[in-house]
Amino acid sequence: MRSPLVLITGATGAIGPCVVAELCKAGYAIRALSLDMPPHGVFPKEVEVCTGDITDPATVSTSMQGVQTVVHMAALLHNLHCQPELHEKYERINVGGTANIIKSATLAHVERVVFFSTIAVYGASGGSILTEKSQARPDTVYAKTKLAAEQIVLSAKRWDGLPLGTVLRLGAVYGPGVKGNYQRLLIALAREKFISIGDGRNRRTLIYDKDAARAAVLAMQHPLAAGRLYNVSDGQFHSISDIIQTISLALGRKPPKFSLPAAPIRFAAGLIEDIAKLFGRRMTVGRATIDKYVEDIAVNSERIQSELKFRPCYDLKAGWAETVEQMKLIR
Repeated sequence: MRSPLVLITGATGAIGPCVVAELCKAGYAIRALSLDMPPHGVFPKEVEVCTGDITDPATVSTSMQGVQTVVHMAALLHNLHCQPELHEKYERINVGGTANIIKSATLAHVERVVFFSTIAVYGASGGSILTEKSQARPDTVYAKTKLAAEQIVLSAKRWDGLPLGTVLRLGAVYGPGVKGNYQRLLIALAREKFISIGDGRNRRTLIYDKDAARAAVLAMQHPLAAGRLYNVSDGQFHSISDIIQTISLALGRKPPKFSLPAAPIRFAAGLIEDIAKLFGRRMTVGRATIDKYVEDIAVNSERIQSELKFRPCYDLKAGWAETVEQMKLIR
């Protein structure tokens, strides 16, 4: 008897290989769709690899044939310095691509579409704790388009009238394959070239990549997940200071002793940013960078724990220890 076939979009992205591995372990057949061919050895040999663009309806329709479930991760990811000319691209990929997935899934009688979204749709928590009932206040083009895509997924119906989709709003995902702010933080701490900004008490909501993959399998399988929205995290709120200390411990380094006050650093960065604009240049660190570093993001994930019995396997210490080990950073 043939194993149920799962289509994974964005399978070569940072989290993709973890999701593929978890689904293979659970006994599913996998069809991996991505823009480019994966590097050799990234996926088990039994994975069916397809290349194509989710904005192309014909590609999506062909990839959907024979599929029972979809895990939709393909997206244009967050860019802190998003230029106006990229706005249309975000709409086309994150919103239009998701609409293509849902339309083809409906026509192909797919049973469930699990959509990877982000807690970035909430915006900053401002000292409160956010839940799935909190109002979304996205403050970036990325977050706005992910919220629009969520609405497409949650409003979709199967052939039998039941809800088609489940949305997972992931906390900040970290792990050996993840790029972005946490990769930069890890490398800076490894090279002992990091100085903290602010008092370090602002909170973050995180999830290890393997736990995010486990949440996807639960959302695929559990009957209660249909039509539901879940925040996904390790169940804790971590201060920036705690994260830095945990990474330093995993690296075998001493945490940085000094921190700089946020307000004057933001002023100085903004001044340099404004001067650079006069000469047609863009700085990698400006006001938005400082604001993002010191913002408070505390998102509750009790719903997925209660309804789907999700239990993260990795706490902060275990997750960063494995990340450092697999990235082969000097300890």
